Amino acid sequence: MEPKASKSVRVRFAPSPTGPFHLGSARAALFNWIYARQQNGVFVLRIEDTDKERSKKEHEDGILESLRWLGLDWDEGPDVGGEYGPYRQSEREPIYEKYLKELLEAGKAYYCYCTKEELEAQKEAMIAQGLPPKYSGRCRNLESAPTDRKPELIRFKTPEVKVEFKDMIRGSMSFDASLFGDIPIAKDLRSPLYNFAVVIDDELMKITHVIRGEDHLSNTPKQILFGKALGFSEPTFAHLPLILSADRSKLSKRYAETSLIEYEKQGYLPEAMVNFLVLLGWHPKGDREVFKVSELIETFDLKRVQKAGAIWNEEKLSWLNSEHIRSMDTEKLTALLKPFVIEKFPEADEKFLFKVVAVQKDRLRTLKEFADIAGFFFELPAYEWGLLVWNKEPQEKIKESLLATEEAFKNIPDGEFTKEKITDSLASLAEGLGRGVVFWPLRVSLSGQKASPDPVSIAETLGKEESLRRIEKAIKKLP
Repeated sequence: MEPKASKSVRVRFAPSPTGPFHLGSARAALFNWIYARQQNGVFVLRIEDTDKERSKKEHEDGILESLRWLGLDWDEGPDVGGEYGPYRQSEREPIYEKYLKELLEAGKAYYCYCTKEELEAQKEAMIAQGLPPKYSGRCRNLESAPTDRKPELIRFKTPEVKVEFKDMIRGSMSFDASLFGDIPIAKDLRSPLYNFAVVIDDELMKITHVIRGEDHLSNTPKQILFGKALGFSEPTFAHLPLILSADRSKLSKRYAETSLIEYEKQGYLPEAMVNFLVLLGWHPKGDREVFKVSELIETFDLKRVQKAGAIWNEEKLSWLNSEHIRSMDTEKLTALLKPFVIEKFPEADEKFLFKVVAVQKDRLRTLKEFADIAGFFFELPAYEWGLLVWNKEPQEKIKESLLATEEAFKNIPDGEFTKEKITDSLASLAEGLGRGVVFWPLRVSLSGQKASPDPVSIAETLGKEESLRRIEKAIKKLP
């Protein structure tokens, strides 16, 4: 477990509502949330909607819905408020304007009048000279504003210094700021760019730890420079490894852009998704991999997060899902499965569903597959009579077995049709005819399938009347 921090921890998750909420964002949210809960700190949700064209209300709603599904609650945010709001960047423009003016008046920033075409030409010229492409500084020391054009950007005067910081995961980091050029920080006084706005927000919201993906690592030295220019305190940084495909290439769009809501629709449990996401980069002590959320809060340690890319493994997600399904209370699991069953079998009875779940829960990998795997309980699928035959035994022997099983079931009193009684009633039959000859045709007659839970459990779940009806149907199938 991570030792308690010396000062009150405040972390933030700051997604942009420009598309579906995907797995990389979910992992970043989770790591921040766990760290905040572990440290008795504050988890802040901030919506970074500076991209006005692409930011959509439905995407913000999707973010909140996904976080709630995962079980991640926030202490401050756009919907719950807080001491340091507003928590949408689009509502904080006057705040950014104040700090932009401060930098301009202090001579630490300036208006840039270069057009996109001019900037592209500067970039190409530098590349042709074998130099790293950066802004030439053409507008840095203008004595007066040009009269024939409007400013295109506000740029930060980047000092030629080394920017150093200690990352909680990656250790000591150093960047040469002279390679950055003068960094754009706003389109105008009311339109800050991401890298600038985030620094203002982190300072004013008193964020102590910034935990985010490795793709933000190159932004960090720039943000540190902005903060120093404004006299801000510097948060502690931790950059999580990228999520990679099995061949260590960039994660394919099929997974990288799949929204979390899609996994919910496919029948993955939030507990399993949390378990899976935390293992994308974090290595617990020992070989254990299945964790409850409360156990993660107890054992998680940022120091055990790897630097190298974390490998995406959908098989592992399905396995973890099956483990969490298996350990879930049957009543709770039944409630979760009900919508998936009703969609296919509208007449399904809830008490009967509970019995089916108790029998089938150990075989499930996702909730969605339940209706297919356990569908035979609600509706016997069609099958050919040849499926009833065990190991090339004569069909007469199979028929004899089913007739004897039918008689044995009829002799069990109506209120005593239990696994124990069913097993006892078939014991002498199995001894005389052979276990395969008795239990194989019984399995097929009750389920219509080769693979299923054991036929005794199926019979108990179906009940005496339905079991006899299905056995009779099987007998009639045989020539």
